[in-house]
Amino acid sequence: MSLSAIQEQGQQFLALAAEAAACVRCPAMCTRAAVLTSLNGPVDARVMFIGEAPGRKGADRTRVPFSGDQSGRNFDRFLESIGLSRAQIFITSAALCNPRSASGANRRPSSTEIRNCSDFLTRTIDLVQPQVIVTLGTVALEALKLIHYHEFTLKNDAAKVRRWNERLLIPLYHPSPQVLVTSRKEQAQLRDYQVVSKAIKKLSASFTPGF
Repeated sequence: MSLSAIQEQGQQFLALAAEAAACVRCPAMCTRAAVLTSLNGPVDARVMFIGEAPGRKGADRTRVPFSGDQSGRNFDRFLESIGLSRAQIFITSAALCNPRSASGANRRPSSTEIRNCSDFLTRTIDLVQPQVIVTLGTVALEALKLIHYHEFTLKNDAAKVRRWNERLLIPLYHPSPQVLVTSRKEQAQLRDYQVVSKAIKKLSASFTPGF
């Protein structure tokens, strides 16, 4: 990619981020700030991770996806296990703002909130043009259906390389402490990330230095 193309891509991302910051589509999240900035990662990344939504004690506070809470620490550990750094990946989520319950706790984003954010996710994918998309949890995997229909599920397709919308898709479990206890323990998730590593290595010829 030429320097001018990279600069244009950067400008387009800044415009998209500004639009997300001004979004008021979800009444319950109007006081929350969208987590979509340069801190999400390089816009020319070849690998994109998609989570559920920013956490109250995590990205909603730090402005960095998957940071500042235990989910973020688990995620960093999983990345480190395959030699992948945040500087090599772009991270976003199905819902860009932190959804909270009436008590102020994290909650799962509603189907309407995910649909409201779908346009931002679509445009982010189109802009970054990742070769590999890794979804973290059911919400992220389901969000992709709104962009290009699929029938993948975590039950049947976790840690398997699939084709989706002309890209490689690898559905993984969410790195939250609750998931590690109830659904996919740490050792199993560490094995899952090896699938990501192998997929990247197979595409290494088209990746930038560092992969």
